[in-house]
Amino acid sequence: MGRLDGKTALITGGASGIGEATVRLFAAEGARVVIADVQDERGRRLAGELGGGAAYQRCDVSREADVRAAVAQAVERFGRLDSIFNNAGYAGVGGGIEDTPVEAFDETMGVLLRGVFLGMKHAAPVMRRQGSGSIISTASVAGLRTGYGPHVYSTAKAAVIHLTRSVAMELGEHGVRVNCICPGGIATPIFGKAFGMDAEAADQAVTVMKSALTQFQPIRRSGLPDDIAQAALWLASDDSTFVNGHALVVDGGLTGGRQWSEGKALRAMLRAALGLPEAG
Repeated sequence: MGRLDGKTALITGGASGIGEATVRLFAAEGARVVIADVQDERGRRLAGELGGGAAYQRCDVSREADVRAAVAQAVERFGRLDSIFNNAGYAGVGGGIEDTPVEAFDETMGVLLRGVFLGMKHAAPVMRRQGSGSIISTASVAGLRTGYGPHVYSTAKAAVIHLTRSVAMELGEHGVRVNCICPGGIATPIFGKAFGMDAEAADQAVTVMKSALTQFQPIRRSGLPDDIAQAALWLASDDSTFVNGHALVVDGGLTGGRQWSEGKALRAMLRAALGLPEAG
């Protein structure tokens, strides 16, 4: 028996990366899944692979009509909507603050923040009528600490965290839970795409990123899409029915502070500078 038997989920950005891993896990746990993305070929192929319990819906999350249609697809095809995972995203505009074009700022916020807002807005009335539901969004450790992402990306993710908490206070009274996940360094194509790689090259770069991200946190491995998918599964399932307004950090300890080994090396350097013997 699956943890999502009888439930319907809508996952934006569901054709690749964290979204694809979540689609596959939710389907394996018994959910009927609507895959919402702009990567038509990949989305249709994934839906076809999963069979009749999955459907693909083209959806640019910055467009209200597209998000409305994706929610409608879930309800019309499967009769209800038990969870929505507002996951679609990209790195967005980078660079220094004085070099950030206003148009690029608006585009980045349109996907990373307005996309989450629209998912919440259109899932809310469906779930309110049902008296149940779980709204999940992808935030980031960049929304909790500076230095983990570009200015606009970090700002958008911080706003997602606060929007989550605010909307949770409204919808929780109707049996609808609203939470978000803050991933750390997860090896996905988003890194390659941020450096201008095409989709195929970005996919191939994931292997390199797995190696590059091993030393960034106390847990000595890269974060994987399935790590976030497992967190989303818990939030979508009945195992988390008393969790609301929470930002779940899944980062291998990245945001915990200075790593013990780094602190040890720093203390040794300071002792040497002071002419003190090495600690025993």
